[in-house]
Amino acid sequence: MLDNLNTHRPASLYETFAPAEARRLLKRLEFHYTPKHGSWLNMAEIELSALSRQCLGRRIADEATLQREVAALEHQRNDAHATIAWRFTAASARTTLRHLYPTHQNHLD
Repeated sequence: MLDNLNTHRPASLYETFAPAEARRLLKRLEFHYTPKHGSWLNMAEIELSALSRQCLGRRIADEATLQREVAALEHQRNDAHATIAWRFTAASARTTLRHLYPTHQNHLD
């Protein structure tokens, strides 16, 4: 999983390694980019929580069954266009977390 930094792209492997090695590595990788807006970590935690509640709360006999269960849940959430409604805006963060923000006071001495 990668953020959207411009160095996080397949071409970076070719800049670092010989072409044959870069191709070999690329065949083993699957790139998943994080959203440009919102907290990708919170989104990942929400998805893992849904997976845990709906799929992993019981004993699963083998890896093949686990893969089928996870794929079914993934298709269900994708088909439902599951979204996250962010309620914590920058303005509310400034209010709620004001003790973490520096204060600037004008001193007229």
